[in-house]
Amino acid sequence: MMLPMRPELLKGHLDALLLAVLEPAPQHGYAVIESLRSSSEGALDLPTGTVYPALHRLERAGLIASDWETVSGRRRRAYRLTASGHTALREQRAVWEQFSTAVTAVLGRRPWPATV
Repeated sequence: MMLPMRPELLKGHLDALLLAVLEPAPQHGYAVIESLRSSSEGALDLPTGTVYPALHRLERAGLIASDWETVSGRRRRAYRLTASGHTALREQRAVWEQFSTAVTAVLGRRPWPATV
């Protein structure tokens, strides 16, 4: 199991992560949190106070939509990607690919030998 990531490392990436989790099928908020946790092997263990405001922000931006459903007598809101959300996810994946390649290239360098 990986160590949990510091929340500040997610800044700028949370929206893309949420869109990616919702890409295969609609999910309610708790399932989104569980998907993030399980697909990252525990590294992305985000509190509800981080995920729900982000989901609401994405909905206001038109990138996701939600519908109320009742399961086992409990009402819950299921979120799904909109067409704009699919487009945004494709764009954010391309940006991430460039960013991660650049950071890996820099961080993966061997340190310069120490001079005496």
